[in-house]
Amino acid sequence: MARFSEIYAQAKKPVLSVEVFPPKTPRGWANLYHELYYLTRHKPGFVSVTYGAGGSTRNQTLELMYEIRTRFHVESVPHFTCVGATPESIREYIDRAIALGAQNIVALRGDPPRGEEEFKPAPGGCRYAYQLVRFIRDYTDALDIAVAGYPEGHVETRDLATSIQHLKLKVDQGANLVITQLFYDNEDFFRFRDMAVKAGIHVPIVPGLLPIIKYSQIARITQLCGAKMPQPLINRLIVYPDGSPEQHQAGIEYAIEQARELLENGVPGLHIFTLNNSHATSRIVEELGSYFDLGET
Repeated sequence: MARFSEIYAQAKKPVLSVEVFPPKTPRGWANLYHELYYLTRHKPGFVSVTYGAGGSTRNQTLELMYEIRTRFHVESVPHFTCVGATPESIREYIDRAIALGAQNIVALRGDPPRGEEEFKPAPGGCRYAYQLVRFIRDYTDALDIAVAGYPEGHVETRDLATSIQHLKLKVDQGANLVITQLFYDNEDFFRFRDMAVKAGIHVPIVPGLLPIIKYSQIARITQLCGAKMPQPLINRLIVYPDGSPEQHQAGIEYAIEQARELLENGVPGLHIFTLNNSHATSRIVEELGSYFDLGET
């Protein structure tokens, strides 16, 4: 169990990390613990735990974080967004997270609630992620902080140079780690990384990958977050029925190719958005495990 700064400084090879989310049903919880059994066998550097839109599963995020730490003995990291967050609720969440053993947190602005086009902070709350980073850093030094990076620019700020400026502000306020939004063209990541380093961002920049198991699902996600899918990838997927085993396999093969190129080009780790499914992560580790710092398995 360690802080982000220690995890990446001490790693001899790139660090594998994964993201999960609290389910909404008892069956979903049972399935998640089954999947976590396999995910944690790969000895990830940490498991991050997100929550539903508008903070709808915020309490469950901390409960799941605690369960992962105690049941699977892996570093687990809660997310926190500015959505609906007052100063009091931020402090309360941080206090509870630390009491449950958290050493790290992922600080995000979050998306506007459904039906609203513009993000509006809660009374006295944070409008931007850099303000949340500053708030956490001023409140406690007990947590390392990860923030989001956007290789194709933020959906609200398509200019990449402006997105890099916003990222630099978050790092200058005290962020220790950058985890990127999903992307499917590695050239976008390499361009983003080069610009970030040139701008003076020297914390680890970890690419976030979302393996494709169902084309229609990922097409919706990329449309919402402003990421693009290269046409050659689309062509590889749509020759198969949507959600079929063959499409699933094609998506994982692409993820393995994408991951291999990133690992061969000096990334400090890979963060895999699992959608609470271990299969794609396990296949990546099977193919590329020698690249990672996986500890003893």
